[in-house]
Amino acid sequence: MELFLNILLLAVGFLALIKGADFFVDGSSALAKNFKVPGVIIGLTIVAMGTSAPELAVSTSAALKGANEIALSNVTGSNIFNLLGVLGICAMIHPLPIEPVIMKRDFPLSIGISLLTLGAVGLPFMLKGNITSAAMSDNVGEVSRIFSIILLVLFISYIIILIRSARKSPQQEENSELMPLWKCALLILVGLVCIIAGGQFVVNSAKAIAATFGMSETLIGLTIVAIGTSLPELVTSVVASRKGENGLAVGNVVGSNIFNLLFILGISGAIHPITVNLASVTDLAVLVVVSIITMIFARTKNIGRAEGAVMVLIYAADVVFAVLR
Repeated sequence: MELFLNILLLAVGFLALIKGADFFVDGSSALAKNFKVPGVIIGLTIVAMGTSAPELAVSTSAALKGANEIALSNVTGSNIFNLLGVLGICAMIHPLPIEPVIMKRDFPLSIGISLLTLGAVGLPFMLKGNITSAAMSDNVGEVSRIFSIILLVLFISYIIILIRSARKSPQQEENSELMPLWKCALLILVGLVCIIAGGQFVVNSAKAIAATFGMSETLIGLTIVAIGTSLPELVTSVVASRKGENGLAVGNVVGSNIFNLLFILGISGAIHPITVNLASVTDLAVLVVVSIITMIFARTKNIGRAEGAVMVLIYAADVVFAVLR
């Protein structure tokens, strides 16, 4: 009976995710048209922040409890899945055109922030020269309050740059009737509530189902929980791509990654310094490599189905590596 209930909750969670993403994309794209803002800007801001709500909830809750070592792995794991899983799956469904502004500004920024974080938490340990004798669980550094504040300052600067960019290149007016602002806001709010609630249903019920079948907690954490907190990005980007809102779909992923690193990690570390182990440093290095690979695929101005399949396979290999280590 309990298994049946969990399966039912899993189905309800997926339904809430799909319908919530549908409402969220419609409201966000309509809002962009009202304010003559390009869809990619909405994707990089409102949609990215909204779909990152589960990661924010997990990381800040852990930080407030003083157990925020999960914050870095949560952010890193979600970013890896966003790039390989979300973009890969979207590209397999429909080839993804990449906006030139994302290639020039947002992709390099995402890689730069990842490198900066890797350097801040891993470089002091690497300079000591004893990396070969360390175990994956050994603490090798921390995300300090000072570094966290730097991340938050960078986040504010990035938002200011996006606002200025939107003002310089307003969206051209269309003949189609504009949706009332109250309806845009209502769709975004209802969609966001459904996305967050659906994500919680999916994660909790999937964990219970996995435990019923005897899966280890490590495997559950590396797969269901990591993917579960990124389900909003996945569903929203897939729905946006199918609706032809490719700028919103790609902007959602890249914006979420920047938001995760600058705001979520910044807030978590500012609340309580984050202890970093060697496994987290390794994952950060993987994130940097994965980001560079994705940018190389995107340099053709289009991530095709073949590249999408390769990205999904790389993600599967990374999960296997994480489980075996």
